[in-house]
Amino acid sequence: MKVSLLEPLNVSQNLIDRLAQPIKDLGHDFVYYSDQTSDPEELADRTGDSDIVMIANTPYPKQAFSQADKLQLINVAFTGIDHVDQEAAREKGIKIANAAGYSDQSVAEHVIGLILDLYRQISWGNQAIRQSNFPGPSQGRVLAGKTVGIIGTGNIGLKTASLLKAFGVQFLAYSRTEKDQAKAMGVKYVSLERLLEESDIVTVHLPHNDQTQGLLSKDKLALMKDTAILINCARGPIVDNDGLADLLNQGQLAGAGIDVFDREPPLPEDYKLLQAQNTILTPHVAYLTDQAMVNRAKIVFDTTLAYLKGEEKNIQLG
Repeated sequence: MKVSLLEPLNVSQNLIDRLAQPIKDLGHDFVYYSDQTSDPEELADRTGDSDIVMIANTPYPKQAFSQADKLQLINVAFTGIDHVDQEAAREKGIKIANAAGYSDQSVAEHVIGLILDLYRQISWGNQAIRQSNFPGPSQGRVLAGKTVGIIGTGNIGLKTASLLKAFGVQFLAYSRTEKDQAKAMGVKYVSLERLLEESDIVTVHLPHNDQTQGLLSKDKLALMKDTAILINCARGPIVDNDGLADLLNQGQLAGAGIDVFDREPPLPEDYKLLQAQNTILTPHVAYLTDQAMVNRAKIVFDTTLAYLKGEEKNIQLG
């Protein structure tokens, strides 16, 4: 079979070579493209006669399937697979795998960072002290005793809860499936509406799909306390970011930490969250740490090697 890695994985060439060697040892071809492209025609050319392609978070649209006559597996070095045209994959009978779990710790730590930044106004303080007309210190808040609402208690939601537990917070959760592990940490499952109404901090940990698209509408967000903050390091389209910006500017929410948007950065100048008050924005980097990149490279190559040996791992579609 021919295996093609269509884009870099933010790890060293040495690691790529080491992880690819078992594939070659089995007699399969391995091709690596060390530069990234978002051009559908170029992606189609790179796919060519591959049996397996590995990608990261570069969109893989319908046009990229135009030469995929031999393609059996799209192996995604990412948790979400919504950037792959799944209908096109279904039509051609192509399976899609992911690399869930590679960045659980990284994303959870980023969530903590955004919360602490908003509660202690660290970014604001950094800017304020550099100003010639220093406005004076700002009074912050402590996490201890606060209620954290976790929307989605999958691996990342649970990891976030485990880290937050050390701060002495209480938990509410809303999720399709209730987890014993969550309950053991003191998490109480409630309706989405109750979670939004009672939480001091709401953090989102859901995948993006038809059921979660626009789940946190402006009306839903308006249920939150005016002292509450929202954190989203999951998927942008889950939250109505324009509605969120309105609520922030109207003082109906105390703050937001947002790492994901309804498009990939850079954002247009008129994107409403850019002008929202009490907002910390990061450019979709919660997952992006040295360790996470190594983790995902190992996972995606392991999934490929397993498939070549007749074993299906991490299959999300097909």
